Amino acid sequence: MSTLPIHIDVWSDYVCPFCYLELPLLDQLKAHYGDRLTVTWHAFELRPDPIPTLIPDSHYLRSTWARAVYPMAEERGLTLRLPPVQPRSRRALEVAEHARQSGQFDAMHQGIFKAFFEQGRDIGRDDILLDIANLQGIDTFELGVALEENRHTQSVLDDEALAQTLGITAVPTLLIRLEGQAYEEATQLSGAVDYERLTRAIETPTTQR
Repeated sequence: MSTLPIHIDVWSDYVCPFCYLELPLLDQLKAHYGDRLTVTWHAFELRPDPIPTLIPDSHYLRSTWARAVYPMAEERGLTLRLPPVQPRSRRALEVAEHARQSGQFDAMHQGIFKAFFEQGRDIGRDDILLDIANLQGIDTFELGVALEENRHTQSVLDDEALAQTLGITAVPTLLIRLEGQAYEEATQLSGAVDYERLTRAIETPTTQR
C-alpha cells in the first residue's frame, strides 16, 4: 500500500451551497489521513460580471434548497438557510487569497461560508468582508489596502484559467491525485461527493501505485 502524499484540489465558489457542504467531509478526510493529505481550495466564480446573479427568492433557488440543500445540510451536520442576497463573489475570493498568504486561510474560508449561508450576510460588500476578517483576527488595515489595490485579482483569474484548461465547468470540482501526478492524471469528481466516494477515489489510485 502506497504512503505517497495525497493532494486534493477543490475548485469552489462562496455562493455555492454544495461547496460549503463539502467542507465537513474534507475535514473528516484530513483527520483520517493526517499530514499525508493536503487540501488546496481554488477560486471559481459561478457568475462573474456581466453574467446576472440569481434572484434570491426565485422558484429555482427555493426548490433546489428544499430538494437538495436542506436535506444534505442536515445529513452533514450544518445549519444553512437560503441567503436573502445573491452577490458576486470576486471580492470574497480575493479576501480568501489574502488570508491564504498570511497563513489564515482556513479560518477565513469557513468564516465567509458561515457568514453567507448561516447568517445571510452580503459577502459581495467590502465592509462586510472586512468585518468577517476582523472576527478571524486578520489585519483589516492591510486587507483593506490589498482590496483597494486589487492585489489578489490575478490569483483568482489564474485559478479560473487553470480550471478552464482542465475542463472544469462547475463547482465543487475535486481533483484527487498522488504526489508526483499532474492535474491531468487526477481523478476528477464534481458535485457534493459523499465520504465513501471520496475515500474510494483516494484509495483506488493508491493501490495501483
